[in-house]
Amino acid sequence: MTTDTSPSTTSMPESTAPESTAPESTAPESTAPESTAPEAPDAAAAPAVHQPSFADLGVRAEIVEALAEVGITHPFPIQAMTLPVAMQRHDIIGQAKTGTGKTLGFGIPVLEHVVGPGEPGFDDLPAPGKPQALVVVPTRELCVQVANDLATAGKRRSVRVVQVYGGRAYEPQVEALARGAEVVVGTPGRMIDLMNSRHLDLSRATTVVLDEADEMLDLGFLPDVERLLAATPAERHTMLFSATMPGPVVAMARRYMSQPTHIRAADPDDDGMTLKAIKQVVYRCHALDKVEVLARLLQARGRGLTIVFTRTKRTAARVADELVERGFAAGALHGDLGQGAREQAMRAFRHGKIDVLVATDVAARGVHVDDIELVVHVDPPTEHKAYLHRSGRTARAGKEGVVATLVLPAEERDVKQMMRKAGITAELERVTAASPTVLELIGTRAEHVEPSAAPIPVAAGATSGGGGGG
Repeated sequence: MTTDTSPSTTSMPESTAPESTAPESTAPESTAPESTAPEAPDAAAAPAVHQPSFADLGVRAEIVEALAEVGITHPFPIQAMTLPVAMQRHDIIGQAKTGTGKTLGFGIPVLEHVVGPGEPGFDDLPAPGKPQALVVVPTRELCVQVANDLATAGKRRSVRVVQVYGGRAYEPQVEALARGAEVVVGTPGRMIDLMNSRHLDLSRATTVVLDEADEMLDLGFLPDVERLLAATPAERHTMLFSATMPGPVVAMARRYMSQPTHIRAADPDDDGMTLKAIKQVVYRCHALDKVEVLARLLQARGRGLTIVFTRTKRTAARVADELVERGFAAGALHGDLGQGAREQAMRAFRHGKIDVLVATDVAARGVHVDDIELVVHVDPPTEHKAYLHRSGRTARAGKEGVVATLVLPAEERDVKQMMRKAGITAELERVTAASPTVLELIGTRAEHVEPSAAPIPVAAGATSGGGGGG
């Protein structure tokens, strides 16, 4: 794929590194996700080319050791392509599908080029304690995830990572910045507020990352992003990551980046917009059967974590309550919940206290939870980008997943059009909860578990009951 981001931008094949800036090699298949242990190689596969480790790519020992502690030793394709370029502080446009592991692709270079308290050179900085790197993200959930990933990779160093986002009190964030921060991860609105109040000084932030730039465009954040960029030094290292490259994002890259290398990571055999590891099914059913079909899908024995998407907050709360009544450990995540309640629901989901999260699009971007095996669109989204973002919650980091879309007869035409735009070729099937195609998909059913008499509340509007099926 080529880009017209700049006349001098380097073009890059989907699975090879740029000749002038990175070793000439095929992009390695991933052996470790951002936050999960590597999977065992397929014994029947043909011998693979040597897969470089993070150590082979020149990552400093403290970061390599911190990642190895959580089972991460080898990079994913987007990481293997990005690191040789970014470690040399060349500007980068990284384009990869959701779930391909780009956080460490920019996170490692960020950590490589900042200096923490007590480390050589810290006392010689012009302004020790002022942010040296800035990571701008569109959502609060993504802010928390990226900051946690950076903290994991930087565990053996003294680098301080501070999160700033709306929905939380200013005072703790102001106090954290006052104590000193080498890396600030945050959403544009809160960053602008802190900058205007002189609590956030970006004059020393010589590394800037813009993550999910297309989502920031969709949310109307690009003017704020440009204000943040203007407050950083003119001589800086800028990395922009985006699943798609709409015109305004390209224009911003032209204005604020210096001869960026465009890196696109994809499996050579996977030319769709979603990962080929995702099995797509589309079921047409009556409105009164939707929850029944959903419940049947959730009865698969050994089913992993599941996200169910709805169009409205009210539907999310109602579906979660109905699933709890049927014996599932379900919770809701939607915009009516305060930030604390949203974080509580996400913690319950990550830690397995609930294994079904019913969410509006608030959770569609930036939520990385390991082992999500099933995504169900109870209400199909109205446009294909939202479908891709929702579906990207499964099959992350080289794993497989299933995406099921439940369609009402009146929605059939619009959904078919949306699927075409998303590059999905799944056939629409008319089903009920007892249809053979549904039973075949779920395989062996788990035993029914009676719900507890008093479900444990996960958050306001989100409860958890007993596990299992029902």
